[in-house]
Amino acid sequence: MLKIISANLNGIRSASTKGFFEWMKQQDADFVCVQELKAQDTDLTDAMRSPATYHGYFHFAEKKGYSGTGIYAKQKPEQVITGFGVSEFDEEGRYTELVYPHFSVVSVYLPSGSSSAERQQAKFRFLEAFLPHLQALRGSGREVVISGDWNIAHTEKDLKNWKGNLKNSGFLPEERAWLTQLLGGQMDWIDTYRSLNPEASDEGYTWWSNRGQAWAKNVGWRIDYQIATPGLGALARSVSIYKEHRFSDHAPLTVEYAWPV
Repeated sequence: MLKIISANLNGIRSASTKGFFEWMKQQDADFVCVQELKAQDTDLTDAMRSPATYHGYFHFAEKKGYSGTGIYAKQKPEQVITGFGVSEFDEEGRYTELVYPHFSVVSVYLPSGSSSAERQQAKFRFLEAFLPHLQALRGSGREVVISGDWNIAHTEKDLKNWKGNLKNSGFLPEERAWLTQLLGGQMDWIDTYRSLNPEASDEGYTWWSNRGQAWAKNVGWRIDYQIATPGLGALARSVSIYKEHRFSDHAPLTVEYAWPV
Protein backbone atom coordinates (compact mmCIF):
# COMPACT_ATOMS: atom_id res chain seq x y z
CA MET A 1 0.00 0.00 0.00
CA LEU A 2 1.08 3.54 -0.80
CA LYS A 3 0.54 5.85 2.19
CA ILE A 4 0.56 9.63 1.76
CA ILE A 5 0.04 12.29 4.42
CA SER A 6 -0.73 15.95 3.73
CA ALA A 7 -0.30 18.53 6.50
CA ASN A 8 -0.37 22.32 6.55
CA LEU A 9 2.04 23.03 9.40
CA ASN A 10 1.36 26.76 9.86
CA GLY A 11 5.08 27.07 10.55
CA ILE A 12 7.43 24.09 10.47
CA ARG A 13 9.30 25.28 13.55
CA SER A 14 6.07 25.69 15.51
CA ALA A 15 4.78 22.27 14.42
CA SER A 16 8.09 20.72 15.42
CA THR A 17 7.78 22.01 18.99
CA LYS A 18 4.25 20.55 19.13
CA GLY A 19 5.46 17.03 18.31
CA PHE A 20 4.69 16.79 14.59
CA PHE A 21 7.88 14.94 13.65
CA GLU A 22 7.55 12.41 16.46
CA TRP A 23 4.01 11.69 15.25
CA MET A 24 5.14 11.60 11.62
CA LYS A 25 7.80 8.97 12.33
CA GLN A 26 5.18 6.72 13.92
CA GLN A 27 2.94 6.85 10.82
CA ASP A 28 5.40 5.08 8.52
CA ALA A 29 4.05 6.90 5.47
CA ASP A 30 5.80 6.74 2.11
CA PHE A 31 5.34 10.47 1.55
CA VAL A 32 4.53 13.39 3.82
CA CYS A 33 3.53 16.54 1.94
CA VAL A 34 3.80 19.72 4.01
CA GLN A 35 2.70 23.28 3.39
CA GLU A 36 3.06 26.73 4.95
CA LEU A 37 6.61 26.15 6.17
CA LYS A 38 7.08 29.82 7.13
CA ALA A 39 10.84 29.24 7.06
CA GLN A 40 13.99 29.43 4.97
CA ASP A 41 16.47 26.62 4.40
CA THR A 42 18.81 28.05 7.05
CA ASP A 43 15.99 27.88 9.64
CA LEU A 44 15.68 24.10 9.39
CA THR A 45 17.47 21.79 11.75
CA ASP A 46 18.80 18.45 10.52
CA ALA A 47 15.85 16.78 12.28
CA MET A 48 13.42 18.95 10.26
CA ARG A 49 15.30 18.51 7.01
CA SER A 50 15.73 14.72 7.08
CA PRO A 51 13.75 13.14 9.94
CA ALA A 52 14.36 9.44 10.58
CA THR A 53 14.57 7.57 7.23
CA TYR A 54 13.12 10.42 5.13
CA HIS A 55 14.67 12.66 2.51
CA GLY A 56 13.26 16.18 2.60
CA TYR A 57 12.72 18.33 -0.52
CA PHE A 58 11.50 21.91 -0.20
CA HIS A 59 10.37 24.99 -2.10
CA PHE A 60 10.91 28.02 0.13
CA ALA A 61 9.29 31.39 -0.39
CA GLU A 62 11.59 34.32 -1.07
CA LYS A 63 9.75 36.29 1.62
CA LYS A 64 10.90 35.26 5.09
CA GLY A 65 8.37 33.62 7.37
CA TYR A 66 5.89 33.03 4.58
CA SER A 67 4.32 30.16 2.63
CA GLY A 68 6.57 27.33 1.38
CA THR A 69 6.01 23.66 0.57
CA GLY A 70 7.91 20.41 0.90
CA ILE A 71 7.77 16.64 0.63
CA TYR A 72 9.38 14.00 2.84
CA ALA A 73 10.02 10.79 0.92
CA LYS A 74 11.48 7.43 1.86
CA GLN A 75 12.78 6.84 -1.65
CA LYS A 76 14.83 9.39 -3.55
CA PRO A 77 13.07 10.64 -6.71
CA GLU A 78 14.36 10.73 -10.26
CA GLN A 79 13.64 14.46 -10.40
CA VAL A 80 12.65 17.28 -8.04
CA ILE A 81 10.57 20.13 -9.50
CA THR A 82 10.00 23.33 -7.56
CA GLY A 83 7.48 25.78 -8.97
CA PHE A 84 5.17 25.37 -11.96
CA GLY A 85 6.60 28.11 -14.16
CA VAL A 86 4.73 31.22 -12.98
CA SER A 87 7.14 33.58 -11.24
CA GLU A 88 4.54 35.41 -9.11
CA PHE A 89 3.71 32.16 -7.31
CA ASP A 90 6.99 30.34 -7.67
CA GLU A 91 8.53 33.16 -5.61
CA GLU A 92 6.07 32.18 -2.87
CA GLY A 93 7.24 28.54 -2.76
CA ARG A 94 3.83 27.04 -3.49
CA TYR A 95 4.71 23.89 -5.48
CA THR A 96 7.02 20.91 -4.93
CA GLU A 97 6.90 17.81 -7.14
CA LEU A 98 8.82 14.55 -6.87
CA VAL A 99 8.99 12.45 -10.04
CA TYR A 100 9.34 8.66 -10.01
CA PRO A 101 8.93 6.08 -12.77
CA HIS A 102 5.27 6.32 -13.87
CA PHE A 103 4.29 8.38 -10.81
CA SER A 104 4.54 11.89 -9.34
CA VAL A 105 3.61 13.27 -5.93
CA VAL A 106 3.01 16.99 -5.47
CA SER A 107 2.73 19.24 -2.44
CA VAL A 108 0.76 22.41 -3.21
CA TYR A 109 -0.34 25.45 -1.22
CA LEU A 110 -2.93 27.62 -2.94
CA PRO A 111 -3.13 31.27 -1.91
CA SER A 112 -5.73 32.49 0.55
CA GLY A 113 -7.80 35.47 -0.47
CA SER A 114 -9.26 36.19 2.93
CA SER A 115 -6.89 38.98 3.99
CA SER A 116 -7.72 41.50 1.26
CA ALA A 117 -9.31 42.08 -2.14
CA GLU A 118 -5.80 42.21 -3.61
CA ARG A 119 -4.97 38.75 -2.30
CA GLN A 120 -8.26 37.40 -3.65
CA GLN A 121 -7.30 38.68 -7.08
CA ALA A 122 -3.94 36.96 -6.67
CA LYS A 123 -5.78 33.76 -5.83
CA PHE A 124 -7.86 34.05 -8.99
CA ARG A 125 -4.65 34.58 -11.00
CA PHE A 126 -3.21 31.43 -9.41
CA LEU A 127 -6.28 29.39 -10.35
CA GLU A 128 -6.12 30.62 -13.94
CA ALA A 129 -2.40 29.86 -14.23
CA PHE A 130 -2.50 26.53 -12.39
CA LEU A 131 -5.27 24.93 -14.44
CA PRO A 132 -3.15 24.49 -17.64
CA HIS A 133 -0.43 22.91 -15.50
CA LEU A 134 -2.96 20.49 -14.06
CA GLN A 135 -4.17 19.71 -17.58
CA ALA A 136 -0.59 18.94 -18.60
CA LEU A 137 -0.11 16.65 -15.60
CA ARG A 138 -3.40 14.92 -16.38
CA GLY A 139 -2.33 14.37 -19.98
CA SER A 140 1.20 13.22 -19.19
CA GLY A 141 0.31 9.54 -18.95
CA ARG A 142 1.69 9.43 -15.42
CA GLU A 143 -0.28 8.74 -12.27
CA VAL A 144 -0.20 11.82 -10.04
CA VAL A 145 -1.43 12.71 -6.57
CA ILE A 146 -1.54 16.37 -5.54
CA SER A 147 -1.69 16.83 -1.79
CA GLY A 148 -2.09 20.10 0.00
CA ASP A 149 -4.04 23.05 1.23
CA TRP A 150 -6.29 24.11 -1.64
CA ASN A 151 -7.97 26.87 0.37
CA ILE A 152 -11.34 26.05 -1.23
CA ALA A 153 -14.30 24.20 0.26
CA HIS A 154 -15.95 22.55 -2.71
CA THR A 155 -19.56 21.97 -1.64
CA GLU A 156 -21.97 22.73 1.18
CA LYS A 157 -20.88 19.45 2.82
CA ASP A 158 -17.32 20.78 3.11
CA LEU A 159 -17.83 23.50 5.72
CA LYS A 160 -20.05 23.94 8.74
CA ASN A 161 -21.41 27.45 8.17
CA TRP A 162 -21.84 27.39 4.40
CA LYS A 163 -24.75 29.84 4.33
CA GLY A 164 -22.69 32.48 6.12
CA ASN A 165 -19.71 32.04 3.78
CA LEU A 166 -21.30 32.29 0.35
CA LYS A 167 -19.55 35.62 -0.27
CA ASN A 168 -16.29 34.79 1.51
CA SER A 169 -12.95 33.66 0.10
CA GLY A 170 -12.67 29.89 0.10
CA PHE A 171 -16.33 29.35 -0.76
CA LEU A 172 -16.89 31.81 -3.59
CA PRO A 173 -18.86 30.51 -6.60
CA GLU A 174 -15.88 31.08 -8.93
CA GLU A 175 -13.55 29.06 -6.69
CA ARG A 176 -16.02 26.21 -6.30
CA ALA A 177 -16.69 26.15 -10.06
CA TRP A 178 -12.94 25.91 -10.65
CA LEU A 179 -12.76 22.80 -8.46
CA THR A 180 -15.81 21.35 -10.19
CA GLN A 181 -14.04 21.82 -13.53
CA LEU A 182 -10.99 20.05 -12.15
CA LEU A 183 -12.95 17.14 -10.70
CA GLY A 184 -15.31 16.62 -13.63
CA GLY A 185 -15.55 16.71 -17.39
CA GLN A 186 -12.46 15.87 -19.42
CA MET A 187 -9.99 16.39 -16.57
CA ASP A 188 -11.76 14.03 -14.17
CA TRP A 189 -9.33 14.27 -11.24
CA ILE A 190 -10.46 12.36 -8.13
CA ASP A 191 -11.07 13.96 -4.73
CA THR A 192 -10.01 10.88 -2.78
CA TYR A 193 -11.67 11.81 0.51
CA ARG A 194 -15.00 12.47 -1.16
CA SER A 195 -14.76 9.33 -3.31
CA LEU A 196 -14.50 7.24 -0.14
CA ASN A 197 -16.93 9.35 1.91
CA PRO A 198 -19.57 10.63 -0.51
CA GLU A 199 -21.94 11.93 2.17
CA ALA A 200 -19.71 12.69 5.17
CA SER A 201 -19.54 16.28 6.37
CA ASP A 202 -18.60 17.15 9.96
CA GLU A 203 -15.90 14.49 10.34
CA GLY A 204 -14.16 15.59 7.12
CA TYR A 205 -13.05 19.04 8.25
CA THR A 206 -9.31 19.76 8.16
CA TRP A 207 -9.12 23.43 9.22
CA TRP A 208 -10.64 25.46 12.03
CA SER A 209 -10.45 29.20 12.57
CA ASN A 210 -8.73 30.41 15.72
CA ARG A 211 -11.79 32.59 16.39
CA GLY A 212 -14.99 31.86 18.29
CA GLN A 213 -14.11 28.40 19.67
CA ALA A 214 -14.29 26.95 16.17
CA TRP A 215 -12.19 23.92 17.13
CA ALA A 216 -14.18 23.17 20.28
CA LYS A 217 -17.47 23.50 18.41
CA ASN A 218 -16.13 21.76 15.26
CA VAL A 219 -17.03 24.73 13.06
CA GLY A 220 -14.58 23.66 10.39
CA TRP A 221 -13.76 23.61 6.70
CA ARG A 222 -12.53 20.79 4.46
CA ILE A 223 -9.86 22.59 2.43
CA ASP A 224 -7.00 20.05 2.49
CA TYR A 225 -7.24 17.47 -0.28
CA GLN A 226 -5.41 14.64 -1.95
CA ILE A 227 -6.52 14.88 -5.57
CA ALA A 228 -5.37 12.08 -7.85
CA THR A 229 -5.47 11.05 -11.49
CA PRO A 230 -8.29 8.55 -12.17
CA GLY A 231 -6.10 5.45 -12.23
CA LEU A 232 -4.53 6.15 -8.86
CA GLY A 233 -7.65 7.75 -7.39
CA ALA A 234 -9.60 4.55 -8.04
CA LEU A 235 -7.07 2.73 -5.85
CA ALA A 236 -7.69 4.87 -2.75
CA ARG A 237 -8.64 2.43 -0.01
CA SER A 238 -8.72 4.38 3.25
CA VAL A 239 -8.69 7.97 4.44
CA SER A 240 -8.28 9.47 7.91
CA ILE A 241 -7.93 12.88 9.51
CA TYR A 242 -5.79 13.04 12.65
CA LYS A 243 -7.31 15.18 15.41
CA GLU A 244 -5.99 13.66 18.65
CA HIS A 245 -3.19 16.22 18.89
CA ARG A 246 -2.99 19.66 17.27
CA PHE A 247 0.21 20.54 15.46
CA SER A 248 -1.37 23.44 13.56
CA ASP A 249 -4.75 25.02 12.78
CA HIS A 250 -5.03 22.25 10.16
CA ALA A 251 -5.29 18.49 10.77
CA PRO A 252 -3.14 15.99 8.82
CA LEU A 253 -4.95 14.07 6.07
CA THR A 254 -3.82 10.50 5.35
CA VAL A 255 -4.83 8.41 2.32
CA GLU A 256 -3.74 4.86 1.53
CA TYR A 257 -3.71 3.56 -2.06
CA ALA A 258 -3.51 -0.01 -3.35
CA TRP A 259 -0.48 0.99 -5.40
CA PRO A 260 2.88 -0.81 -5.29
CA VAL A 261 5.55 1.18 -3.48
